[in-house]
Amino acid sequence: MKKKLSSLISIVLLAVGVYWLKGTGLPTKTPEENPPSSAMITLQFPTERYPQTAQHIKEAIRSGKSAICTIDREGAEQNRKHSLASVPTRKGYDRDEWPMAMCEEGGKSANVKYIAPKDNRGAGSWVSHQLDEYEDGTRVKFVIK
Repeated sequence: MKKKLSSLISIVLLAVGVYWLKGTGLPTKTPEENPPSSAMITLQFPTERYPQTAQHIKEAIRSGKSAICTIDREGAEQNRKHSLASVPTRKGYDRDEWPMAMCEEGGKSANVKYIAPKDNRGAGSWVSHQLDEYEDGTRVKFVIK
């Protein structure tokens, strides 16, 4: 009986923790949703903080780009090189990529849009900090509201 009660309490605490994390916008993962071989987390992007980046991600997803990013930090430099190759720099703007260069899905087929540097760099820093603890191969579903 004690073991069943302990298991039930663990399940309830896990559910409460997941509910709380989803409300904070922090990445969430539970063993039931994400087996180790194909870990998936959800990341609520802060649209109000980085509106241009959020708009670009929304547009790119609507046009058929993936909302899922598989973390591939080692491939980022090569992906960025491919995605930006045919997009010239423009004074006063950054070239924002979706999927991001750090995503396995990025690179040659990425959607690129000119946006304000402050928005682009702030968003990149925010995403990087949110995903620091996750290994390459982790799949991240971006939710943009």
